[in-house]
Amino acid sequence: MTDDALFDATSLNDLSLSNRVGLAPMTRISATDEGLATNEMAHYYRKFADGGFGFLVTEGVYTDDAYSQGYLNQPGLVTDDHVEAWTNVTDAVHEVGTPIFAQLMHAGAQSQGNPHLGGDRTLAPSAVQPDGQKAEAYGGSGEFAVPKAADEADLETAREGFVRAATNAVEAGFDGVELHGANGYLLNEFLAADANRRDDEYGGGPESRVKFPAEVLSAVADAVPEEFVVGVRVSQEKVTDGDYEWPEGEDAAAVFFEELSAAGADYVHATETDATSPTFGADGPSLAEAAAEYVADDTVVIANGGLGDPDAARAAVDAGADLFTLGTSALANPDWPARVAAGDDLDAFEPTKFLAPTAGLSDHEVPSEPPLADD
Repeated sequence: MTDDALFDATSLNDLSLSNRVGLAPMTRISATDEGLATNEMAHYYRKFADGGFGFLVTEGVYTDDAYSQGYLNQPGLVTDDHVEAWTNVTDAVHEVGTPIFAQLMHAGAQSQGNPHLGGDRTLAPSAVQPDGQKAEAYGGSGEFAVPKAADEADLETAREGFVRAATNAVEAGFDGVELHGANGYLLNEFLAADANRRDDEYGGGPESRVKFPAEVLSAVADAVPEEFVVGVRVSQEKVTDGDYEWPEGEDAAAVFFEELSAAGADYVHATETDATSPTFGADGPSLAEAAAEYVADDTVVIANGGLGDPDAARAAVDAGADLFTLGTSALANPDWPARVAAGDDLDAFEPTKFLAPTAGLSDHEVPSEPPLADD
């Protein structure tokens, strides 16, 4: 395609990737009321494969029928019907030869729409109410509930949910899963000292706060075939607090990345607002650079955040990221890799065209061609 480093062919486990460019997971609310992926979603994901993306990560998928669902019309990977529905999506993407990973998400205290529980009931490491307001674009309004502090049985349910969802992802034809340990959702809440105030083995310093996410990751890795990719997304920032930082700074990052890598992460997906700016002090590394420093040699690092400018993406790769993902830039340019490789101009992202008044799929985002195999 080009001698640009962004388009180097590479690999992830046994998967061959045509380039370094991936589709980032983005929260949408386009599934059925029962959490079934739709034919429109199959067309939607297929267009990014057609546009030249080397791999795709889905929107967050809920993992159990207890506390995990975060939004109404969020897709799930809990039932046999969920598996069958997602198979249509993976088949569509695989027709182009592109790998696709399911992002497995437990919403934790940031849940704002869960039909499996009566009332406004949520779960978190500790009974700490999230800052901010629920997002109307995702069907919520008002303050978040004060969550229940997870007991041992709750943690086991959550852990087993991730494992079952991962094995369901295998059945549905996915090439891997990504555990959502970012943006203030459950696994990320364990990492965050302000949300995790536990006095048991899962609370305290970084070594204790990472323990539950690492246990979940290890359990998932043990339950799926060896060649199946298991990744984890990590951030300091939260949906409800974009300025949050780990109080231990880079020392926490070192522990988190070392432990998650050792637990079986094939990749670490580091996400922040600007993946090319210092995160730990004025001259410190970015989150992706810290990941590259502290993960094991065989753990791939994916950078995310503000990389829609090709020069920014090149800077992230030069700084140690093996791969990178695009979110809003991909929405505006579903053929971003093809455009950049050809030297064509890129479109600016316009939020009102994609995420307003709701985060459901807009008609213009769902191509009618090429037809899918079952159309």
